[in-house]
Parts: sequence; structure tokens; C-alpha cells
Amino acid sequence: MRDNGERLVQEPFKGITTDGNVVPDLFPLAKTGVSTEPIRRAALDFLDALDANQRQQARFDLTSDAWRRWWNIHPFLMRHGVQLEELNDQQRASALRLVESTLSASGARTARDIMRLNYTIGEITGSWTEYGEWIYFVSIFGEPAADQPWGWQIDGHHLIVNCFVIDDQVVITPVFMGSEPVVAETGLYKGTSVLQTEQNEGLAFINALNAEQRGKAILYDSILSTVLPPERGIGSDGRVQTAAFRDNMQIPYEGIRCDALTAGQREQLVRLAALYTNKLRAGHAELWLNSVRQYLDDTHFMWMGGIGLEDVFYYRIHSPVILIEFDHQPGIAFDSDEPTRAHIHTVIRTPNGNDYGMDYLRQHHARYRHVNGQHVLKS
Repeated sequence: MRDNGERLVQEPFKGITTDGNVVPDLFPLAKTGVSTEPIRRAALDFLDALDANQRQQARFDLTSDAWRRWWNIHPFLMRHGVQLEELNDQQRASALRLVESTLSASGARTARDIMRLNYTIGEITGSWTEYGEWIYFVSIFGEPAADQPWGWQIDGHHLIVNCFVIDDQVVITPVFMGSEPVVAETGLYKGTSVLQTEQNEGLAFINALNAEQRGKAILYDSILSTVLPPERGIGSDGRVQTAAFRDNMQIPYEGIRCDALTAGQREQLVRLAALYTNKLRAGHAELWLNSVRQYLDDTHFMWMGGIGLEDVFYYRIHSPVILIEFDHQPGIAFDSDEPTRAHIHTVIRTPNGNDYGMDYLRQHHARYRHVNGQHVLKS
């Protein structure tokens, strides 16, 4: 697994596409009027809280391939950065403030609850070398300065956020959020739950379609391994196509295109997408959702699985500027070979080359020369 990951990281980054060709001019560099100073300040405070050795562990060049070495799997196979479990309370609090400055209140709460539920897995299994609340790694890329691009990443089991900042623009994809269990029924964090709204609103949307529309949207009416063909079956990431090391995947549009929806259904789909874009901090989240609306006619919704209240399923929202996946997974910590509602994975991607802010960075380098640490506009 590690060797395969190393091989894929060495591939030049292109981004997720429908056919291998990147659609150009989707992500212009532009002033947003939404300050990123709180994120930068939180990053500097986090670095200041670390000792010299910890800072060395946490820091990477902006162009480091460590960006692409995130991995949902829990063993320590390709981890990098400074581990939260090895920090003191003050340092750990600084790391969490970086998460909170980047995400919305609901996004940060989901992130923390995922970490808490990772502790719940430890309670259930006793595998504390694999699971726990603080087995997450934070990395800082580049220099958190107001006049140059930089970024940060948190990487661990069921929680990955990649934040790229350039001037007052922000990208946080790839984002991976999941959990097993998704609801803690026992233990220290009993009552904690995640991703239930994403599950329930996805189900509500497919049921809002009429029979003809569902016929276009639903590829398979079950995600059980005995029903799906091998290429749609349960791999290491279930049906999720854009997990770790899938930065250059070709994923054609499938399902129903939004121009086949009514106005009310289109708005319902936007609200479903907003559950994901609203993980980002206020102001930037609205800008992100506006870009989703801009390409709504080109957006496709695809479903696999049942549509009953207790059914398991997979769905995908896919447009030129966003790709969202939701999947009920088989058990890993729990004993289940088939998908269950106790284990969910979600991924958000920016297709066509702007995951990790790569297209923004490409445009930045095309626009500026770097002279003595300064950005000089090319003539």
C-alpha cells in the first residue's frame, strides 16, 4: 500500500477530470474582500507555541509533495507533520484554533467530533496504537505571510483538511470527513454524532425526484457486494473514487443533469451541496457556494443504493468546480463485510486542477517573479 502511494504521489499533478483534460479558466485569481488574516494569525500562533524540534517537524516547503501524502487509513504509514498527541495542552489548543479559524463553527465542530469518535473506536477495540482523539498530524506549508501563498494540513483517521491561502482566497480541498461509529452509544463521548444531516438530506433529495428522474439518477438500487458489478463493488474505500492518491482520477459525469430538475429540486440540491461548502469559514463558504451555483446547469447527481429510511447508499454531486461523495462503508473496527450506516465516508474535491490550490498557485507563478523573497509582477 505504501509503495503504491509513493508511486502515485510521484505522478505529476493534473487534478480530477472527466476525460483527462482540464477545463481551463475556472478559478480566477481575484480579490474577494474576505480577510484571511485570522487564518494566518492562527498559523503563526501555532508555530510560536512549538519548540524548535516540533517546528522543524511541522514545516514544509509550499511545493512539497507532503500535500499529497494524506491518507485516511489509520496506521502510521505515510504520516508527516507534528502529531497532536505529542503536544501539550497549550500547543494542542493552538492547533485547534487553526482548524477553527479556517472552518465554520459547524465545520470545526464536525472535525472535533470526528476526533472524539476516533477515541470511541479506541474504547471499543482497545487498539490505542491505531485509534485515539489526538492521533492527527498538522503541517504548515510555506510562510504564513500576508503577501505570499501558504497553507496548512491536518491528516489522520477520518479527518483530512488541506487549506491553501493566497491573498484573500482560500481552498480547503481535498477534505475527507468520516467516522466509524458515526454515533457514540457508549463511552466518554456518548451522544456525539456526525454526518447524519448529510445522510438524511441526501436521502430526502433522491426521494424528491419523480420516478423518471430517479431512473436517470440511480445507477444501481443496491450497494451490496452481491448486487454490484466488480467495478462498482467494495474496495478499500467503498465506492468513493476520490480518496487518497486519487488526485488525477478521470471520473465521467453520471446520473441526472441539473437542467432536468425543477427549480425547487435545483434549490434542494444546492442546499445539499451547501452542507459541504459550509464546512468552510463564513464569507469564503458563500463564495464557494456561489461558484457551485454558477455551474449548476453542468452539475450531475448520481445515486447507488436503496432509498428507504434504513437503506445504505452512495451519492455524488459532480460539476466542473466541485465533486462531493458520500458513502456508507463496510465495517473496519466493527465486524461487517457489507455497508452499514454506522460507517460513513465523505470527500470534497475541487476538480480541474485546483485541489490544494494548485491552479491558483500556477497562475500566481505565471504572474509574478520571485526576487529576493519579494513578488515582482512580470512585464
